[in-house]
Amino acid sequence: MKQVVQNYKSGELAVLDVPVPGCKPGGVLVRSAYSLISTGTELMKVSEAGMSMLGKARSRPDQVAKVMQSVATNGVPATYRKVMGKLDSYTPLGYSLCGVVEQVGAGIDDVKVGDLVACAGNEHALHAELNWVPKNLYAPVPDGLAPRHAAFGTVGSIALQGVRQGESQLGEVALVIGLGLIGQLVVQLLAASGVRVVGVDPDPARCELAERLGAAACGDPASAAVETAVAELTGGHGVDQVYLAAGGGSNQPVELAARLSRDRGRVVDIGKCRLDLPWNAYYEKELDVRFSRSYGPGRYDPEYELEGRDYPIGYVRWTERRNLACFLDLLARGSVDVEPLVSHIADFDDAVETYQSLKDGDLKAVAVLFRYPRQEGEAEEAAAPAVAVPAVNVKRAPARAARTPVRLAFVGAGNYATSMLLPHLAQRDGVQLSTVVTTTALSAANARRKFGFAEATTDLDAVLGDKSIDAVFVVTRHSSHAELTRKALLAGKTVFVEKPLALTEDELAGVLAAVEESGNDRLQVGFNRRFAPLLQEAKKRFGARTGPASLRYLVNAGRLQHGSWYLQQGTEGSRFAGEGGHFIDTASWLLDADPVSVYAVAPSGNEDLQVVLRYPDGSTATISYVTTGPAGLPKETLDLVADGKALRLDDFVRASVYGRKRWVSSRLPKARDKGQNAELAAFIKAVRTGGPMPVPLGSLVATTAATLAVRAGLAAGAPVTLAGAR
Repeated sequence: MKQVVQNYKSGELAVLDVPVPGCKPGGVLVRSAYSLISTGTELMKVSEAGMSMLGKARSRPDQVAKVMQSVATNGVPATYRKVMGKLDSYTPLGYSLCGVVEQVGAGIDDVKVGDLVACAGNEHALHAELNWVPKNLYAPVPDGLAPRHAAFGTVGSIALQGVRQGESQLGEVALVIGLGLIGQLVVQLLAASGVRVVGVDPDPARCELAERLGAAACGDPASAAVETAVAELTGGHGVDQVYLAAGGGSNQPVELAARLSRDRGRVVDIGKCRLDLPWNAYYEKELDVRFSRSYGPGRYDPEYELEGRDYPIGYVRWTERRNLACFLDLLARGSVDVEPLVSHIADFDDAVETYQSLKDGDLKAVAVLFRYPRQEGEAEEAAAPAVAVPAVNVKRAPARAARTPVRLAFVGAGNYATSMLLPHLAQRDGVQLSTVVTTTALSAANARRKFGFAEATTDLDAVLGDKSIDAVFVVTRHSSHAELTRKALLAGKTVFVEKPLALTEDELAGVLAAVEESGNDRLQVGFNRRFAPLLQEAKKRFGARTGPASLRYLVNAGRLQHGSWYLQQGTEGSRFAGEGGHFIDTASWLLDADPVSVYAVAPSGNEDLQVVLRYPDGSTATISYVTTGPAGLPKETLDLVADGKALRLDDFVRASVYGRKRWVSSRLPKARDKGQNAELAAFIKAVRTGGPMPVPLGSLVATTAATLAVRAGLAAGAPVTLAGAR
């Protein structure tokens, strides 16, 4: 097999042919799929190897002390031979990989041949085609997690252990100094924990990346922007924790940590940086300085790492292995995203050239992966699933203000139209219900009689050709929404279509093609919850936020009656495809952004779903859509937490906001107002005045794409990127 090695004396890097390691008891033999280059630790080692002997001595004074002790004990000649022998030997590189179990040693019963595992250890997770890995240094990869992402397991565990040492709490503010690989992961882990993060790095690209992944603000350590952000986020008190994830010989990180920490704050050293603590600064604030030892408890303990002796969970909750498994779980659930960190994937055969490019600065990277040759019969890793969010490109035609009254046509007059929309419109001044179109004559006649339509017909083309009609409502079965909307837009009508806008990516593309062709972007989808007065008031009371948010939305959808057309998934799509856009739109409106990725899981045998949405600022929204809940459980409950504040919605009956002051709404009557009336008022106003539509078209498209991504994610068993998301 092949392995990457380095001669520490000469600095030579090579890919050598070496014997395959034996599969000893207490571990597994793993064939590498991807291994991760630590652009911090490994490059430091590679750079040191290229130094002169004096340079090596200056960079490793700890090793020089050992040499001097050996001289005192064994004399100069013996020590010289020992040191030169050790320097003039090949040493391995690497400590984080993902691969497939090829052989199982005696005493191992938690994995089998063919299983995918993430591996750790600078003696066991090497840049090599095969590695023997003891039990406590590997963890099974969750279903659906891509191998290249699982290869981050070890560095993720290092970042996770650092965050644990900081003992962060919801609503705190943290400073991360150094936004390399570990720093970027620390930012995401803190943001996922409800901590607001300020990042520090001299590289503007790394600062921008950290802000995309959840940091509230980032900047150069020498700029005033960092201190300003800390002052604004903490009210001038200073940050609760500082994470030192920087390297190098500068003492600036520990000095900056002291300056920006609050009284009795915590400073956690994760990286390898200079630690000349300024005594006065640390003493006066009584700062708590902590060290984070690699992947967690068990590290450097041979009984744990080599002999497989675990620590009881009641005494040591998070060990190396449990940290590794936890980080993999966070990846699988979409709480942490490592794909934006991958700067380059190199074939394993090009390892030497890749290291050289990194060392010379030709390849600027946060994370680099080695990809290993696939074995005969081994399937190629599937590309990360993605759903396109089409760009809305339209040369907008001038909007025509409607006459009074606004003349409306309805296409469809089923239960939702007759119970939730038409009663509001029939009573509204300045609105005329002109024509109702249905596929059966009797339903059209019933709607005409109940709500006072001037005409009833089954001829859609006649309605679309009627220039006196200002707007068309599409309230039919889901499978017809996209095509009817497309036709109405091409006919120049303002369109209100009930959710969903489309059931497939092709249908969505067809609607947008009609927008582009006609120049008519006058479209509204029936996402009414953002218009609910109770939720509007709660959002106003919650106020603006600066850090990422965590949102939880429980939807107790209940069971459908036998025979419901909602169950016709082959033609009408799944239940979530039909109504899930409601909840995604509500979450996106509350978070003031469109999602960038979607992860969905579902138990077998029912339509229950867990959908995790990730947003550009690191915010997450989890929608629990359950059909198996009890009838007495409220249908919709929502919690939003950010910046030390919380918003709670109880089934559109009561809302509350917790912050410096608590606000609780009065309890609404039993008839819940979910915003249909306010939504229709906003739509009619836009039609009458020719003003902007109540919801931007880009938002409607993004919500529809995110809803479609749920099905794609369930099929792939992996997070889905919303390609082109803003």
